[in-house]
Amino acid sequence: MVMKNIFVFTYLLSSLILFSCGSTSEKKEKYTWKNVQIVGGGFVDGIVFHPNEKNLRYARTDMGGAYRWDEEQQRWIPLLDWLPYEDLNLMGVESIALDPNNPDKVFLACGTYTAPDVPNGAVLISSDRGVSFSRADMPFKFGGNENGRGNGERMAVDPENGNVVYLGTRHNGLWRSTDGGLNWENVASFPDVEEIMPEGLSEREQRFWNWTSRGSGIIFVIFDPGSSTPEGCKTIFVGVSLIGRDNLFNSEDGGETWKPVPGQPIQYRPTHGLLAKNGMLYLSYANTPGPSRMTDGGIWKFNTKSSAWTEITPDKPDESKQFGYAAIAVDASNPDVIITSTHYRPHEIGGEEIFRSTDGGKTWKAVFANGTEYDYSKAPYVQHTGIHWMFDIEINPFNSDHAIFTTGFGGFETFNLTNVDKGIPTNWSVYTTGIEETVPLELLSPPEGAHLITAIGDYGGFVHWDLDKPVPEGNFINPHFGNTDGVACAELKPETIVRVGVESGQGQSGRNIGWSNDYGKTWQPACMPAENSVHGHISVSANGETWVWTPQRQKPFYTKDNGNTWTCIDLLPENTRVVADRINPQKFYAINLYDGLLFTSTDGAESFYSTPLNLAKGLVSRDSPRNSRGDRRGGQDRIYATPGYENDLWIAAFDGLYHSASSELPFELIPKISEIHGFGFGKAAPGKKYPALYLIGIVDGVRGIFRSNNKAKSWVRINDDQHQWGLLLHINGDPKKYGRVYIGTHGLGAIYGDRD
Repeated sequence: MVMKNIFVFTYLLSSLILFSCGSTSEKKEKYTWKNVQIVGGGFVDGIVFHPNEKNLRYARTDMGGAYRWDEEQQRWIPLLDWLPYEDLNLMGVESIALDPNNPDKVFLACGTYTAPDVPNGAVLISSDRGVSFSRADMPFKFGGNENGRGNGERMAVDPENGNVVYLGTRHNGLWRSTDGGLNWENVASFPDVEEIMPEGLSEREQRFWNWTSRGSGIIFVIFDPGSSTPEGCKTIFVGVSLIGRDNLFNSEDGGETWKPVPGQPIQYRPTHGLLAKNGMLYLSYANTPGPSRMTDGGIWKFNTKSSAWTEITPDKPDESKQFGYAAIAVDASNPDVIITSTHYRPHEIGGEEIFRSTDGGKTWKAVFANGTEYDYSKAPYVQHTGIHWMFDIEINPFNSDHAIFTTGFGGFETFNLTNVDKGIPTNWSVYTTGIEETVPLELLSPPEGAHLITAIGDYGGFVHWDLDKPVPEGNFINPHFGNTDGVACAELKPETIVRVGVESGQGQSGRNIGWSNDYGKTWQPACMPAENSVHGHISVSANGETWVWTPQRQKPFYTKDNGNTWTCIDLLPENTRVVADRINPQKFYAINLYDGLLFTSTDGAESFYSTPLNLAKGLVSRDSPRNSRGDRRGGQDRIYATPGYENDLWIAAFDGLYHSASSELPFELIPKISEIHGFGFGKAAPGKKYPALYLIGIVDGVRGIFRSNNKAKSWVRINDDQHQWGLLLHINGDPKKYGRVYIGTHGLGAIYGDRD
């Protein structure tokens, strides 16, 4: 028996109270936090409807927490914003389970990775629909962002006894709780289903096998309500992502003994399973867990009363059309109505598809091929992204016309699914309002123009003229990026903006940099310094005439003709981040914390000279594990130039903050700051001239988000323990509005806060 320490957290949708750190004369303030509206942007890998309460449903994501649908607000409400940095691994949600007889009860199996250096996972238990949670720490890991994360659901509550909860794991077998999730024990009688790696693989082949071929462990647990007793259900089905051997097991004595279900197809791995009310067990199959590529699969049903297996695959893969099946769903009001989704179905035969049957799989109709109309208005950027990763599809148990499918950017829903039966098109719209799962890699709030410009992983980036509405024109185009790694504007000419990344679908295509001369309203590509220049960091001189781009794994380059020609800066090492002085267009700066050097240019980046930094805490060791110094994409270990001041520099090292107000003065260590993940500037406080400073890290022993109005002499914490968002990568204040601050999270999008 594993005994758990229980901690209670409360999720509040209220304003924040400012807490002071160190000496400060500022009064307590209230902050209101909101998401910058992008909508979706990540893999929503599971939707769970409550079977007995209308309009109650939950969503899980691979790295962005869990959400509950709010019918009145018509949006999803985040449930895990309170997770602190120390628990950032819990942002990946492996499974959600609901108690059919208690709509207030919800269980979350949380943990993002199973790597050896990652903390163990936890089961979070709520009795108030996710407003507060108890926590049961588990002696193993979950893989919420690993292959097979769309399979499920791995956790289930006994519909006859809410104290009994079963949980399937990736590498640690089957577990059971008999006290509502507070304590857990391994079900020792369950068969050993650990998948063994083939012998003789190289290290590279082993990594490839682990990602593409290895199963994802126990992927679903299903109770049979028809076997109920006062103690609970006697019959339980468990599916395992195995191929070439038994992968479906059942117990008929409440989990005491287990056996494989006879006659099962073993040529595939199960991806989803569900039990209809007529006793028919429906299963989708593929030869990989997904979202790795599938080349084979099928749909089968098992009659739990007669023990008969029947294949009901709607479109059979073969050598000429290789794909698999990701998910399956059944209509709660009619057990013969089912839908299933494909994965990697070739474009030549119509691409990804949902098939629908009204006779238990004897005949099928293609939903998309029947005609579809899409409404992108809630997230315009998704019209550039094809339908993919439909690893969960659901039919609302209270509305046969309402169906949802998930994708890598969120997904769509329809309210006229039965149009397929009538031979007329279905209408689909984005359903993810309230879910924000992007990763901002840079935040720019220019002194004029839009409130915010975001550089986003996977989906490019956006110019946010209205923070509370999805960007109507979608994300960056001409060029259209997959990742935008850096974005910068000219401080004295902010209509000039330059961004770098990688062109979507093209890779090293010669269009990995774009620029705008109208505040980001329109864009045009520039030439690249080298054929393989991609990603990296960009800076722009104060007057916009000089750009410095450090592409990934290359030395910095500068251009003075809008990217038509480039010159390599040989003195600077590869991957050196260069920043522009905010006043003097001839000045640029860079640092090398490993060697303790400050690089300065006074001729528009044509040449640099170096001087020792002599930082109080010494050099950064090249041998130290990088993950011990925060996420490499974050805002730590960087140099920052102060808006409105020449030669005024800050170094936000991971282990401390330094300031120099003049090229003649050494960098001074700011006291009481022991850890930094992000640093930035905002508009000065009323009556002040120097910009407000913002910091993510630890000040005077307290972890949080902080603001200083007096050059770091004192700080106030501007978030509370209910608003921590796990891992934070970036912070930047708004130069146009005092107190407004932007936060870049790792998987929860961009967040902005305002003083009330």
